[in-house]
Amino acid sequence: MPKVTLFNMAGEQIDEIELSDDVFGVEVRPDIMHRAVVNYLANQRQGTANTLTRAEVAGGGRKPWRQKGTGRARHGSIRSPLWRKGGVIFGPKPRSFKSTMPKKLKRLALKSALSAKVIENELILIDSLSMEAPKTKEMVSILKNLNADKKSLIVIAAKDENIEKSARNLPSVKTTYVNTLNTYDILNHDNLIMTKEAAELVEEVYAG
Repeated sequence: MPKVTLFNMAGEQIDEIELSDDVFGVEVRPDIMHRAVVNYLANQRQGTANTLTRAEVAGGGRKPWRQKGTGRARHGSIRSPLWRKGGVIFGPKPRSFKSTMPKKLKRLALKSALSAKVIENELILIDSLSMEAPKTKEMVSILKNLNADKKSLIVIAAKDENIEKSARNLPSVKTTYVNTLNTYDILNHDNLIMTKEAAELVEEVYAG
């Protein structure tokens, strides 16, 4: 079973915790993680980009000049794609980029990402994380104590507005819950900071 050092908010080592092999000690599968990331990013796309074809652009109903005898090239409409302010050929149209992925593969990708963080010593386990009031300065101090000055993902077990608001103004820090944890966020951050309670909940939810 993988062992991870348990810290307090002051950055002091207070214990060593054994994590579940079934969640934090699985074989790392880059192929499955890649598939999960592509699936996640595809589902974030709105697909609302829209361009007008020559049939949709206003104007251009009259032939700009007669077919023959002018010495110029023949044209049937000033809204041809060849003209300025004309229609767009093969431009984007509203569409859905929604992608699906089997639940078992999603779960495997998540466990693979968590295991990768353990192997790379990028999982920081903290006994508890609590603040009396939202204070960004205090959050910066906690992260500094944990040597997590880089891009960090904080995983908490339950909603805590003080923690969320304290981290919200830090561009390199994101807060999430166990039930919204995803492979992309884990891989997109250098450090994964997780409370002991959140880690236990992750093992309970994703074991098996």
